[in-house]
Amino acid sequence: MRRVQVLGPGCPNCEQLFQNAEAAVAELGVAAVVEKITDVDRILEFDVLMTPAVAIDGQVKAVGRTLSVAEMRALLEEGPGAMPSPQALPQG
Repeated sequence: MRRVQVLGPGCPNCEQLFQNAEAAVAELGVAAVVEKITDVDRILEFDVLMTPAVAIDGQVKAVGRTLSVAEMRALLEEGPGAMPSPQALPQG
């Protein structure tokens, strides 16, 4: 089972990312758990300094962006251990 972790303090962008992650999982029909992580200490364990961020199977895939449902689907389709696609990386 895949694990999608949405990292952020609960801001509107974090909530949107969580909803987009849930929608992507549902659309793909993959076995996955989508989890909100709002505790700052837990977020820092991922070495994330900007939110929202998303980790899939414990690997940070995007930081400082609210990914769309399509972007989340693409990350989930990459499979475990894959490097993030350029579209998922922070713009900067």
